[in-house]
Amino acid sequence: MSLASSERVTMFVPDFPFAYDDWLRHPAGLGTVPRHRHGTPVAVIGGGMSGMTAAYELMRLGLRPVVYEAEQLGGRMRSVPFPEYPALQAEMGAMRFPLSATTLFHYIDALGLRTSPFPNPLASCTPATLVNLEGRSHRARSAADLPAEFQEVADAWAKVLQDRAELSSLQDAIRRRDIPVLKAIWNQLVKEYDDQSFYGFLATSPAFASFRHREIFGQVGFGTGGWDTDFPNSIIEILRVVCTAADDDQMTIAGGAQQVPRGLWTLRPDRLAHWPAGTSLAGLHEGAPRPAAVGIRRDAQGYTVTDADGRRDRYPAVVFSPHVWALLNHVDSDPELLPADLWSAVERTHYMGSSKVFVLTDRPFWLDTDPDTGRMAMGMTLTDRMPRSVYLFDSGPDQPGVMCLSYTWNDDSLKFATLSAEQRLELLLTKLSEIYPGVDIRSHLISAPLTITWETEPRFMGAFKANLPGHYRYQRRLFSHFMQHDLAPRHRGFFLCGDDISWTGGFAEGAVTTALNAVWGVVNHLGGSTDPANPGPGDVFHEIAPVRLPE
Repeated sequence: MSLASSERVTMFVPDFPFAYDDWLRHPAGLGTVPRHRHGTPVAVIGGGMSGMTAAYELMRLGLRPVVYEAEQLGGRMRSVPFPEYPALQAEMGAMRFPLSATTLFHYIDALGLRTSPFPNPLASCTPATLVNLEGRSHRARSAADLPAEFQEVADAWAKVLQDRAELSSLQDAIRRRDIPVLKAIWNQLVKEYDDQSFYGFLATSPAFASFRHREIFGQVGFGTGGWDTDFPNSIIEILRVVCTAADDDQMTIAGGAQQVPRGLWTLRPDRLAHWPAGTSLAGLHEGAPRPAAVGIRRDAQGYTVTDADGRRDRYPAVVFSPHVWALLNHVDSDPELLPADLWSAVERTHYMGSSKVFVLTDRPFWLDTDPDTGRMAMGMTLTDRMPRSVYLFDSGPDQPGVMCLSYTWNDDSLKFATLSAEQRLELLLTKLSEIYPGVDIRSHLISAPLTITWETEPRFMGAFKANLPGHYRYQRRLFSHFMQHDLAPRHRGFFLCGDDISWTGGFAEGAVTTALNAVWGVVNHLGGSTDPANPGPGDVFHEIAPVRLPE
């Protein structure tokens, strides 16, 4: 156990508490493949965070990853520059990363990227927060500034987590990386609550007997904001986020989150097998990945991948990192890629929708102070109306500012789906003028709006996975797929990864850790192994495996 691991809660996920961060840091490395396998091509489909992690580590092991990407490297880590001021970006996908994501930060640190605290509601770095409910606004610098009923809700949530989920014991076990205690508590929670929705969990808790308290909690919440769009999801999904501190102490990456996957594309590792010093993924691909993979077929000799240009190449192994729904519609997928029960899990996968609207302003005008009240013009905003969440990003008094005018989920996101970017902007400006009647936001805009709705993006069809009640068994099948010893030979060599395969959908940490599972799987499939001093996730799988619920 490393000292760093013992000092704080990390995303040491209780379903499968493997120390991926320690595995990466160990001087023995992630393993070796037989010398005659050096240079063996392995298809890596998808150039998002998971695909790029897998490709980078496979290259370091002496294999030749061949990356296929349909659009652009980065996936849902998509940082879009404003045409009017390219130095500033709109973070269309992932934009905040918890410090507990220690495996992800291994790569952020390796790339030398600078981070700073993300301005979540009531965070110490957030100059002001405004909560607007039912037409009434409450300004706050900290939770103590809000009306008493908000503190009652916070106290109720803390009580529920302690009384029904043993939160303090869970987090203490995570800090100490005490696997037996962690598994004993968590496995019982999975058995007890797999069939319970988030809302059902609250409604059956005495501390939340008041509908008013449940309503406030859903609309405002604590940490990153309201929880109501998560209410239909499994409570197990929420408990995972809370116990691993994934909703706390979040950071933003200066220059944009997309720098992480793109950085791995060009990074030249200090240590790598087979390839000469200075080798990078970009160099192995002569600067550009292959176009989209549109077909994957299986035969006795391995896999044939067909790309959008019609080129066909054969591989002994394939790593697949896009959303698994792509196997159902965008890729001509051989039925033999997966066993029947895995295909059922793919079909049952549920994705959250999400929309964002960004604009550029002439300066961070929201910091202007009213001489009569002493209040800032605007603050980070939470509301039960259509914008739902408004974030303000300040690059300095003499620099343009970035406003995320709206960040929404699920039903709230669908309200935007049929609107053009201009219609979205007009609607939001109208709604915000009701919340901030004395602030002329429009006069400060210097860009056209940049928008996205992830559920209408054809290659994604949603922002991230969130399991519904009763979906644990499907998630276990998907996550455990990299363990292929018990599969029929015709199903071996195809490896799923990505945050939707992980236990923490929507977090880049899950994308990274499942990529490392796939790397272990490829090495094992090609006859390689890990160093006994640094066993990988597959080596210890049966000791710490996710609990199996009766089928």
